[in-house]
Amino acid sequence: MEVDLNRAVLVLNANYEPLHVCSTKRAVGLLVTGKAELMVNGRGHIRTTRLTYPAPSVIRLEHMIKRPRPRVKLSKREIFRRDNYTCQYCGRQTQHLTIDHVIPRHKGGGHEWDNLVAACPPCNRRKGGRNPVEAQMHLKRKPAEPNATPDYLFSRHIKENMEWEKFIKGW
Repeated sequence: MEVDLNRAVLVLNANYEPLHVCSTKRAVGLLVTGKAELMVNGRGHIRTTRLTYPAPSVIRLEHMIKRPRPRVKLSKREIFRRDNYTCQYCGRQTQHLTIDHVIPRHKGGGHEWDNLVAACPPCNRRKGGRNPVEAQMHLKRKPAEPNATPDYLFSRHIKENMEWEKFIKGW
């Protein structure tokens, strides 16, 4: 069985905090150099001409990495994800959405988490260049920056890596 060297591997800090997702190739490099230890091997082995290495699913760094608290990057995809692919004006859940500036940019609204929402095209057209009060449209919930919890950051990988769940859910 051939191991996919680009498959995602969960990287834990020395205190078991989920830090990052890297490729299997990078994870094996960290294991071989002694910078990390294997926590879960659920993917078989990588064979070279001389040695066999485990194909890790979860690794833990040997030394504690200090870093600032992560933040969710502002992007169209993350706004849709935060709003659960639901129009924030009519409540319709759909994959065909647009981004709406609650306070239009020409009226001083910024391109920030608390001013951007997911909207279906009919609601976005109806609102136009007005604010929600002028358009007589009300938001389903107030927009805000999502918390960058490990559960939020790594949840898209959980379906194909169920063994990660016990490391992610505790934080």
